[in-house]
Amino acid sequence: MRNYQTMLNNGDTLPIIGMGTYSGENDRETTETAVRTAIKMGYRHFDTAKIYGSELAVGNALRRAIHDGLVEREDIHVTSKLWSSDHHDPVTALQQTLQRLGMEYIDMYLVHWPVALKPWVDYPIPAEEDFEELDMENTWSGMERCLEMGLCRSIGVSNFSSTKIQHLLDFACVTPVVNQVEMHPMWRQRKLRSICREYGIHVSAYSPLGGPGNAWGTTTVVDHPIIQSIAHKHNATPAQVALRWGLCQGSSVIVKSFNMRRMKENMGALHLKLDEWDLIDINKMEERKIMRGEWLSNHTTSPYRTIQELWDDEI
Repeated sequence: MRNYQTMLNNGDTLPIIGMGTYSGENDRETTETAVRTAIKMGYRHFDTAKIYGSELAVGNALRRAIHDGLVEREDIHVTSKLWSSDHHDPVTALQQTLQRLGMEYIDMYLVHWPVALKPWVDYPIPAEEDFEELDMENTWSGMERCLEMGLCRSIGVSNFSSTKIQHLLDFACVTPVVNQVEMHPMWRQRKLRSICREYGIHVSAYSPLGGPGNAWGTTTVVDHPIIQSIAHKHNATPAQVALRWGLCQGSSVIVKSFNMRRMKENMGALHLKLDEWDLIDINKMEERKIMRGEWLSNHTTSPYRTIQELWDDEI
């Protein structure tokens, strides 16, 4: 797997395929089994978050795998995220994450969303009255303290638009290493990738298949005739084509499946080669921001206006 890594702007490396651990069921035993299976398959990046409720299971599985000699700690990359109700104190939030993981440090800590919620909001879909004003300068200062204290090796952001990235850089002493956003062949994030490239920020794609199986996702990406045709041409699967497209953009991808067959299938994207004509055809696909942004707008008491702004300036 050492050949399948990318260099970040602080000199650390990041595996280009990561395993997401969000699960609606959030069953600890299922998550632990999936993580252990993933390690045996070669996965080395594990993505979690406080709001996922999976930190305890991920930590248990990784510590057991290290104890059993399946992997060394220095060969694993663990990412977690600052939830929006913890913006006032990133240090304490990360210390609590480390306690749940049973680790002394994590490799990367991300600001999950560029919005602030009241301190008691511990659910993923907040109501109108749950929001409060965000002081991003204070939040990022706390993230930088996490780095200085050795609680994490890298800091970054998630779901930040081009405008919000540029605003952050107005006061940041440490440039974020990563911006993790939804990205796939039907939401290609051209503007955002260009801005991030300009500042040396790596773009990592979540929902790289369009989020099938999630409340906000659909199978539109993997069912698209162009993706299906390219898959047939290369004797590959539509999922592998979509993932390889993301990798071809210089991004890493975070895939979420606890199904052994699909986990193995996703890793197969590393060995797929797309040609120039494949990439041209994919760029002809109609872009539809149909996933999380639209779903959030339709499933909250407010229009989720604070987060919807992310899509208004072409995240």
